[in-house]
Amino acid sequence: MRRRSWYLFLLLTLWGYGLTDARATAPSANDSAQDAMSRDLLEVTIPELEQMYRSHKYTVTQVVQWYLARIAKYNGVYRAVQTVDREGALATAAGEDAEAAAGGSQYQRGPMWGVPIVTKANTSIKGLITTDGWKGYMIPGHELIAPKDATIVAKLRAAGAVILGQTNMPDFAASDTNRSTAYGRTGNAYDVRFSPGGSSGGTVTAVTANMAVLGNGTDTGNSIRMPAATSSVVGVFPTRGLVSIAGIAPLDWLLDDTGPIARDVTDAAIALDVMAGADPSDPRTVDSATLAQRGPYTTYLKTDALKGKRFGVPAFILQGAGVPFQGMPSAAPASAASAYRANARVPLEPATREAFMKALDGLRAAGATVVFDDSILPDSFAETVSQVYTVPYVREGTEKFLTEYGPAQYHTPEEYEKATGSALPATIMGGADPNAPKDRHRVTQAMVETDPQAEANFLAPRRRALAAHNEALDRLHLDGFVYPATQMPPPDETMPQEGEISSGPHSDTGWVNMIGVPAVVVPGGFYADGLPFGLEISARLWKDGDLLGWAYAYEQATRHRRPPVLVEKGLLPDAR
Repeated sequence: MRRRSWYLFLLLTLWGYGLTDARATAPSANDSAQDAMSRDLLEVTIPELEQMYRSHKYTVTQVVQWYLARIAKYNGVYRAVQTVDREGALATAAGEDAEAAAGGSQYQRGPMWGVPIVTKANTSIKGLITTDGWKGYMIPGHELIAPKDATIVAKLRAAGAVILGQTNMPDFAASDTNRSTAYGRTGNAYDVRFSPGGSSGGTVTAVTANMAVLGNGTDTGNSIRMPAATSSVVGVFPTRGLVSIAGIAPLDWLLDDTGPIARDVTDAAIALDVMAGADPSDPRTVDSATLAQRGPYTTYLKTDALKGKRFGVPAFILQGAGVPFQGMPSAAPASAASAYRANARVPLEPATREAFMKALDGLRAAGATVVFDDSILPDSFAETVSQVYTVPYVREGTEKFLTEYGPAQYHTPEEYEKATGSALPATIMGGADPNAPKDRHRVTQAMVETDPQAEANFLAPRRRALAAHNEALDRLHLDGFVYPATQMPPPDETMPQEGEISSGPHSDTGWVNMIGVPAVVVPGGFYADGLPFGLEISARLWKDGDLLGWAYAYEQATRHRRPPVLVEKGLLPDAR
């Protein structure tokens, strides 16, 4: 009897422990709801999110809270978002929810209504610090607090987007990797040790890691496209003049551009529709309505858009011929010009060549023809486009930006120096040529509109380069060009690269900025180590709709994108 009692007691005890343990580990209703929400929102697209709102599955506030929680969970490791505007995002979300409730079934939502986005830290948001990645704009008491929204921010807000915050970027967007004096280093979402590229690395990491649905990047030499390539996202460089850059702190305003970074082409097309349009504050946009293909851009997104299309591969990119950032002076002697281009040389690494060739299979499978010919944008084209020289006009862009978007304390470089005791650096003020082969020589700054040398420095070389670009398309009956978006895989930033701290990855795609033609990067597969490869396609001026159609057809035929697996603890002792 005692044995049976003891045995029964033991069974009851064990059963009780099991029951207690099961109860302790059973998911709560709230946990289950959060898991379901995560399944719905990971990799969500704008059309999918819109349907969730229309069916009242989620409120905007719930969706924004989910993204804010995800930023809080992972941003300490990846450091993608420098400034989280929690208060502003939740206020916008609450306002939209209230308007939708009051409007009932008749309520009209904008094309990006309730879509949580991020913006790059050089893009002005009223009331927030436009750090431009630089600690000099964050000096206590002298912060560059934006007096109003940049044009694209105003457009995105009007379309219903909810701005979660501002993404990290290198100082003044002047780097191919994503380290800043304002916030430190951003890691690649696929492996935090590796570079996400710059200067839009903060946005690409935030978007590919599902910390936002999409964001904007800026691109002066490759800075939307190259980071997009490292992170399996879509990066759009619109025809320069399609989207206003007013309110974006310039690196080189004659080369700068802004466009969407998204996880798929459809979302990028929706965002580009919102961002595009004439703006009196940006003279290069004034004729865009008559020059650009008619929107909406989603009408170009067809799975057969690549059938019968022909794309050439630029020879100079495969050969690694250099195009100096911001070009070289037309008056440079032959020996100096040769040195300029030698310093800019970026060889195509074997692993990237292999990934590119493999990515082309998807283009062909979708119905396109890929043409290799040594006469397609050869070294002579690289030499021609290298003569587009913008260094003498850098200061003009900075002055115009501060006039309109500087804080009350300073609207000129001189007022900044008086307020802070330090001058703005040459990177955004000109005065020195960053590409000079040896000693940095002084460059007199001028206004491009009135400078007698502007024709020789910038306007004529740009016309020649654009003519050479179009001649290759016409002669071989090409629709566009296709090439690797980078010349190398993302580098490991925990290891020296050729004996130095990594400053890459690098690309040979700055020629696109020199002539202003549109380009897009789409996920093109993965390297053997699991890091992404990006395929870049470019088109004629103002053919942005066609370009997005080609990108969409490639995306649908290949389905290369897969999301990263994030870690909650850093793989480096210090993420900075």
